[in-house]
Amino acid sequence: MTTRTETVSVEIGTASGGASGGGMRGALAAEWTKLWTLRSTWWGLAAAALLMVLLCLVMAQVTVSNNTDERVEEHPGVVSVSDIATGSMDMVQFVILALAILMITGEYATGSIHATLQCVPARGRMLAAKAAVAAAVILPSGVLLALVGTAVAHPVLGRWGHLDAGDVVHDALMTGLYLAVLSVLILGVGAMLRSTAATLTTAFLFVMVLPVMLANSRSELLMDVADGLPSSAGRYLLNGDGPYPAAVAVGILGAWTAAALWGGITVLRRRDA
Repeated sequence: MTTRTETVSVEIGTASGGASGGGMRGALAAEWTKLWTLRSTWWGLAAAALLMVLLCLVMAQVTVSNNTDERVEEHPGVVSVSDIATGSMDMVQFVILALAILMITGEYATGSIHATLQCVPARGRMLAAKAAVAAAVILPSGVLLALVGTAVAHPVLGRWGHLDAGDVVHDALMTGLYLAVLSVLILGVGAMLRSTAATLTTAFLFVMVLPVMLANSRSELLMDVADGLPSSAGRYLLNGDGPYPAAVAVGILGAWTAAALWGGITVLRRRDA
């Protein structure tokens, strides 16, 4: 029985080969259409927005409570409203990463990867098209999520929140950039592992668990290694309080992403679908 995803892949491949002229343009058109015809895309973006709203509400309420509770020894004082939104990214990012993962592993799960590779035989081009579409969708989505979180946290914080237009724009753009680059990175990992569960587990361990373990170690070498991980670079990029400037953080993210894509392309070329 032909699955819905397989049918979509065949139809899009035919359309991209004809109407779009094939090549990279056709591959981009195919990946764009496939992404928006899947319900998981809409559900994932909605879930990310809902989680952002809930986390920002909770974090803003906790901030207010810590400032007004006499039992708390150290009061956080007035905080930047946009910092509440960027702080929520520690959890929200995994919903966004799941969308990027499914772009490649979902096709392996259903078997529609065969149709995709028949339509786009150049495997490097296929992965590049997926990466470009993922970045094009997730970057503005990340910006919007940050703005939504800031808008939700502002009225809750009240006098304990400082709202600066420059900070809001900067934090929103950096959030979108970070999520887009990290999604492309995890897309490359998904191409190597070909399993949704394995890739998502790897993402959680690599993005959340490993940096915390290394940062809390007593070894300066391990702490330096933690600073060089993509999630640490992203956190420094968003918070602006790292041991290196934002340009270096972007460079670290870019280097990890390039390595993941190279690994994904290498596996795609050497292994059968």
